[in-house]
Amino acid sequence: MKRSVTEIGSTGHLRGVISALSKPPPDAEAGEEPSKAGQSGKRLDFAEVYRNEFDFVWRSLRRLGVDDREVDDAAQEVFVVVHRRLADFEQRSSLRSWLFSIVLRVASQHRRTARRRPETALEEEPEAPEGTDQEQALVHARAMRLVYAALDALDEDKRAVFMLAELEQMTAPEIAELLGLKLNTVYSRLRAARRDFDVALKSRLSDGEP
Repeated sequence: MKRSVTEIGSTGHLRGVISALSKPPPDAEAGEEPSKAGQSGKRLDFAEVYRNEFDFVWRSLRRLGVDDREVDDAAQEVFVVVHRRLADFEQRSSLRSWLFSIVLRVASQHRRTARRRPETALEEEPEAPEGTDQEQALVHARAMRLVYAALDALDEDKRAVFMLAELEQMTAPEIAELLGLKLNTVYSRLRAARRDFDVALKSRLSDGEP
């Protein structure tokens, strides 16, 4: 069994597992296009923003390290801020860029709180996709634990760029616009994030951790 985990212990093979970590909840509105209201100067409607962007906010929080049991509450915290500040959003940046800045702050707060609590986040095996047999489910769960550990090894700046590139499949120019960074900074952080992710992953595998 350990051999099977090791076989998928690379960035390329783990990409599908990483994506599974961010599967939206059943009641999330999946497949919605990003709201275009903020790009046209039209007044933004909170209900429309919530409907169109909840899935993006939810999966971004989870990928940024918010515990699975807290991600719904964290998403609601984001939208409490959005509801309070939406009228003041000046639309100088894209709506998602503005949302993501709020997501980053909320995720950071939740991660700091989690670090002050006893380690409980990985007590239960992550749930495997439907249709997998017992052996596949165990391999999948162990791989997911490796991914969580490797992502936790990244600092917040690298983690954000890695997440947007590897999981959201955004281009470097899109990430630069979203995060308000220079393009060269995005490339530099992404290279460093991929390197650190691989180092953390290989370290866990060489230590024989599940």
